[in-house]
Amino acid sequence: MNKREEFNAALKNALKNKDQTAMATIRLILAALKDRDIAARSQGKADGIDESEILSMLQSMIKQRQESAKTYCDAGREELAEREEAEIEVIQGFLPKQMSEDEVKTAIDKIVEDTGASDIKDMGKVMGVLKSEYAGQIDMGKASGMVKAKLG
Repeated sequence: MNKREEFNAALKNALKNKDQTAMATIRLILAALKDRDIAARSQGKADGIDESEILSMLQSMIKQRQESAKTYCDAGREELAEREEAEIEVIQGFLPKQMSEDEVKTAIDKIVEDTGASDIKDMGKVMGVLKSEYAGQIDMGKASGMVKAKLG
């Protein structure tokens, strides 16, 4: 089952269970997906965005909600922060299992070796491979720091 089918099945399930948070969050995911598909079609991708781009979109949505939750906590708006956290849980349900820090280090070492990356100028090459092979499994912000440390 691809991600698009998974979203639709989850939406039907949320409707059946009257899970308001899941319904709202999945509808936000579908809206974001539709926006990205439209943008991709204007760039000549008739099928819209692919699975790895969907996973990347989900990670961006999680990051946005984490930042919002922190802002709400800092402002003393716990109920809004809790709503953001609930949305994060729903979105994370669509992501593959996250890799541990050791697994990420191993993957980076292998990619550096395979690509022949030797200095910081090769960081883009390494990050490109990481994004395509491990989309949705790695926090790319943390991975970026690890790659920089490895090549720096």
